[in-house]
Parts: sequence; structure tokens; C-alpha cells
Amino acid sequence: MSGSRELGRALRGWRDRTAPTVAGLPAGGVRRAAGLRREELAQLASLSVDYIVRLEQGRATSPSPQVLSALSRALRLSAAEREHLYVLAGQTAPGPGQVSAHIPPGVRRLIDQLDGAPLSVYDAAWNLILWNPLWAALHGDASTLRGRERNIVWRHFAGLPSHVSHTPEQEARFEAALVADLRAATARYAADAGLRSLIKDLRSVSTRFADLWDTGTVGVHETHTKTMHHAEVGTLAIDCDVLTASGSDLRIVAYTAAPGSDTADRLRLLNVIGTQAMTEDGIPG
Repeated sequence: MSGSRELGRALRGWRDRTAPTVAGLPAGGVRRAAGLRREELAQLASLSVDYIVRLEQGRATSPSPQVLSALSRALRLSAAEREHLYVLAGQTAPGPGQVSAHIPPGVRRLIDQLDGAPLSVYDAAWNLILWNPLWAALHGDASTLRGRERNIVWRHFAGLPSHVSHTPEQEARFEAALVADLRAATARYAADAGLRSLIKDLRSVSTRFADLWDTGTVGVHETHTKTMHHAEVGTLAIDCDVLTASGSDLRIVAYTAAPGSDTADRLRLLNVIGTQAMTEDGIPG
């Protein structure tokens, strides 16, 4: 139990030092401390408040690697702190053979500061791990999504709802690029059981994915236009770019529009409306 108490103390300390504005949350209202409330940490990490309480009180003794990864991101831990978190929880931090969801400080600052465009960050397996408020206003609240619901490859090939529509040519390029990405990831992260499980399940759920996987289709991400449908601001023809973060396999997806275009005006309106106009279904695309 001593390890659990140490974990609880560390989590409380990291929570207390994390200002809500640094975590992208409003700092309004009366606060007894400068740090995050338990409710805010739960929201950022997509965990229940009760579970946060039990962790901090040492009553939850075996947090999973997925939980630790979410807490690490929400609390903006450094690489050394993240390693210490896993040690306190009796877990092994993801090594070179496993997909990492760690976000370097530079990438996080980029997402925080570029608030005029919808931005999101994915790991090497295309799991959504970070997004900015304008992305949430465009796509919906992704904090409500769990497990495979946050994986863009799974959402596409399993036929989950999306606010994005593609032409046949766009869809073919998009699918080829996603499959090529996963194939490359399996070579780099051969020890990652979650990645192997994802590919196995994708082959089972989608004959299209299985065919692309078996034929060795190769694709790359190029700038292209997505058609997006939003309940409040209407249809947007928006340019999509996939950027890679230096020194990691993180993918930053940026949505932009040409200055003076109708879509640029709609994005500005959405930025003003903000999360008040969020769709309720939380559908990434």
C-alpha cells in the first residue's frame, strides 16, 4: 500500500502545480488552489472523478498503462516525471518497441498557441491524444470517446459516424495512406500488443482494410480538401495537412482555409462560438 500512497501524493502534487490556463481550461470562479480541481483532471484524462479520488487516496492500486498515459498527458509531465509515474504505479513505461503517446513540450506549446486553426495530435497508430478547442468545436467533444472510438483508422474502416465526406478519389488516397502508416508502425513497434490487436480486428471487421493490407498498398499523406458538415456553421471545404513532430512518430493534423474564403469566414465564426456550438456526439474525422 505504501506505493499506492506515494502515487497518490505525487498525483496531488502534480495536480496542484498545474494551472488550469496552462491545461487549456478557464480559470474563472473562486479557487482554493492555483492548480487543477479533481473534476478538471478527470475531464482532461477522460477518467471519472471517483477514480481520481481513489488514486489520490491510495485506494486504487493498479492503474493500467492506458490510465497512466492519460494522466501523464493531462498533467503535462516531463519525460522523467512520466517515467516516475509508471514506477510508482508498478508499471513499465512504454519502451522503444511500443507506441508512445508522450507529447513533447514543443508540440504542446504549438497546439496551445495556434488557436486560429483546428489542430489535433495522433500517435503512430492513429489514436487521438490531444486537440485544441477549435478542433473540438468543429468535431465534437472527444473526451467522451473511449478506446477504439479514438482511433481514426478504426473509425473509418469500421464505418463509425463522421462529419467528413470524401470523393471516391480522396477516400482511396486516405485509406492507402492510413494502411501504409500502420504497416510502417508495425515494423517500428513490433512489441506493441495493442497495435497487433488493432490490425487483427481491422482485418476482421473490414474486407477493404484486409485487401489493402494484403496487397501491400503504399500511400502518403498529401494536402487535400475535406468537406465537413457542422450543425451551426454549415458546410466547410477545408484543407487538411498531416505534419510530423521531429524526433517522434506523432502526427499533427491541421485544418486551414484560404484567406478570404467562405470556409475561412465560417472557421472564424466557429472560433467565436467556441465549444458552445460543439456537436454532442463527439465524432472525430
